Amino acid sequence: MRPRLADYTTKMGRGATIVYPKDVGAILTWADIAPGMTVLEAGTGSGALTMALSRAVGSSGKVISVDVREDHHKKARKLIGGFFNEFPPNIELLIGEFADVLQESTPDRVVLDMPEPWPHVPAIVERMRLGGTFCCYLPTVPQVEKVRAAMEETRRFIEVSSFEIMHREWAVSGRSVRPEHRMVGHTGFLTVGRTFAPLRKTARGPERD
Repeated sequence: MRPRLADYTTKMGRGATIVYPKDVGAILTWADIAPGMTVLEAGTGSGALTMALSRAVGSSGKVISVDVREDHHKKARKLIGGFFNEFPPNIELLIGEFADVLQESTPDRVVLDMPEPWPHVPAIVERMRLGGTFCCYLPTVPQVEKVRAAMEETRRFIEVSSFEIMHREWAVSGRSVRPEHRMVGHTGFLTVGRTFAPLRKTARGPERD
């Protein structure tokens, strides 16, 4: 049988570490990825999340994915094309700096899997559509603290949360039902938040558009 996307991404001969299926599902849900949207992703890595985003936005949407490393870019293109049998027309893979790509787009959603996303937060707020969701995938607590501080400083995010997903299978054999001895524990923290209009000064005080 043809492999499921979860099978393919966890077994494929990848270059960069992938975003695991348990986290991909949460990203698609909490970032509210839907058909017709334009999603800006960085970095591409091995393309596991890129493939899931492509499916979620559908033929009417678009995924713009950028990575600074050419080797990651080439590997992702090969792996993505291998799963879909041909490279999906709704994915645009780029090599370069995220900041440059951001300035040339107006995405509905921004999803980042990069070591230092916090310097880009102010520009993301200005370029992303109002009400859009920003989602960040980070492995360590200090990184989460820095991105949350950057989001707070803009005063342009609401419904902000940071969390992690655990995945534990259960062994079921007749009346013997117990948790497996091993599980997929911590892989990364997800931080999500929605943007809103900035405050404007009026005679009655600050108001939002």
